[in-house]
Amino acid sequence: MEISIKGFNNGDWIPAEFAFCKPDKKEKIALSENKNPHVHWRNLPKLTRSLALICHDPDVPESPDMVNKEQILIKSSSPRCDFYHWCVANIPPETCCIHTGSHSTGITPHGKPAIKEANGLRTGLNSYTDWFSKDPDMCGNYFGYDGPCPPWNDERLHHYVFTVYALDIKECNLPGNFTGPDLKNEIQNHILDSASWIGIYSLNPDLYSK
Repeated sequence: MEISIKGFNNGDWIPAEFAFCKPDKKEKIALSENKNPHVHWRNLPKLTRSLALICHDPDVPESPDMVNKEQILIKSSSPRCDFYHWCVANIPPETCCIHTGSHSTGITPHGKPAIKEANGLRTGLNSYTDWFSKDPDMCGNYFGYDGPCPPWNDERLHHYVFTVYALDIKECNLPGNFTGPDLKNEIQNHILDSASWIGIYSLNPDLYSK
């Protein structure tokens, strides 16, 4: 089983067009195009009945109190947790890709609705739903893809892991507002094979690509 993503090599920098925020010399960060990338897969196991896709960042600081604060540097050794940027269930095995911009384009304050296609594909909530829950200007349910926006004061380079899973079940039994952890728990005993593609990103001017 193989996965590839158009626009950046495995292990390379993610272009700003696929990010929620991009570097800005004056304001530190600015909103970006926030398109989902084109993800392609092939060589699935013969018994594949459906696919799932998860994109997560394992490098997010556990404490939000230090994020994007002047005179504070988040050390690489600070405790970290997973942040889910994209989770998709019930992808038919006869499909071979998800196209650029089909699950996100631009920033949508207060979230965006779930995608549920006629072929059964479903998108879940990403972690911006929790992140913006106390922000009156941005709170809402964020379904589908929303890209990287790591803290500009974080000394750790963030890694974004896109994983496609081949499953032995046709349909996942998930709630309407399912999350990345919900999907991981549902598929854990049904994975025939998987493949991952990793991108890196930072908004720290000492780290990001010139």
